[in-house]
Amino acid sequence: MENTQSKKRVAVCGGGVIGVCTAYFLAKKGAAVTLIEKSSVACAASGKSGGFLALDWCDDEAISSLARTSFNLHRSLSDELNGPENYGYRPLTTLSLTVTESQTTSTSTNAGSSSSILPSWVDGVITSPRTIGSPETTGQVHPKLFTKTLLNKAVNDYGVEVVIGKVERVGVEVEGGRVDSVVLEGGRVIESDSVVLALGPWSGKFEMLSSIFRVYGLKAHSIVVEPKEGASITPHALFLSYFPARGGKALDPEVHPRATGEVYVCGMSSEQEVPDNPEEISGDPDSIQVLKRVARTVSSHLGEGEAQVKAEQACFLPCTDDSIPVIGEIPGAKGCYVATGHGYWGILNGPATGAALAELVIDGHASIVDLGRFSPTRFVRRIKV
Repeated sequence: MENTQSKKRVAVCGGGVIGVCTAYFLAKKGAAVTLIEKSSVACAASGKSGGFLALDWCDDEAISSLARTSFNLHRSLSDELNGPENYGYRPLTTLSLTVTESQTTSTSTNAGSSSSILPSWVDGVITSPRTIGSPETTGQVHPKLFTKTLLNKAVNDYGVEVVIGKVERVGVEVEGGRVDSVVLEGGRVIESDSVVLALGPWSGKFEMLSSIFRVYGLKAHSIVVEPKEGASITPHALFLSYFPARGGKALDPEVHPRATGEVYVCGMSSEQEVPDNPEEISGDPDSIQVLKRVARTVSSHLGEGEAQVKAEQACFLPCTDDSIPVIGEIPGAKGCYVATGHGYWGILNGPATGAALAELVIDGHASIVDLGRFSPTRFVRRIKV
């Protein structure tokens, strides 16, 4: 019923999972959406994270309603987009394990636990296995494939335009303080009625945001291995307490088999300076070597000779000082919204964040999730005290 000229023009800045989900739901509600990405879609954490989903793991945290809503949205999006085939959506059994690294570098081939809950491919020295997630409460997607599948749907069915360019600034009217455009490096101006800044850890480098709150980058490492006997690797996500052979503090890596036949292993995170170019991010060699040891210690199927290392990588997770995402309208800039700071749960919470922001931008309020707890105004209030 709306013609093109009457549609609300929205510029979404950032081609990660949060930006893409927001663009998708905005366009589905009838907005004319331009998605602006500096490098390439899902080139950072949205392409290099685990893609783990959990219904109730955040129930004691501020993001509880966001997580539960988003977990269910992932399920409905999978039905809509044929998630099992297009981006590896599937339910999982999730286990917690204690793993002790051998003093030798050889792969262990005898199971360290006779527990019936352990899948046969987990054959390292394992103790204290327990189930912490069922197929009803935990699942996964391949994050890059999910993000790209959703964007393709948004482009092909709802007319989202994708522009590759670096956002230099947001244009704000002198009178009224309302946004009217996004200005790209090189001078291109994209006129907009509303703007969404979904810049992930690069939010901390954007003055309009960094003047209000801090977003820092947590550098997390991962490897992707492809075992020769991929069919034997069952859908069990593993969360480890890992004790290195040389002693010291236990590590907490994770092992996530994927429907593609690959196995994703991650961990070794620390706060570091976020580089300007996401394409320049590489893993620290020592951290990558630890993850290779983790893989072969957990399973003989994941060690050298039995699996090919497909990727050695790192990404930056966007984190806030209070560990709560920032989602809402920016104080002093009417029509300009932010969505960042999702930390480890960006892939999980992408759909609900995007759906809620679409409601906020188009309808003036969000009904799918109460965004009050996530508003950037909480930082302004703190400054005034």
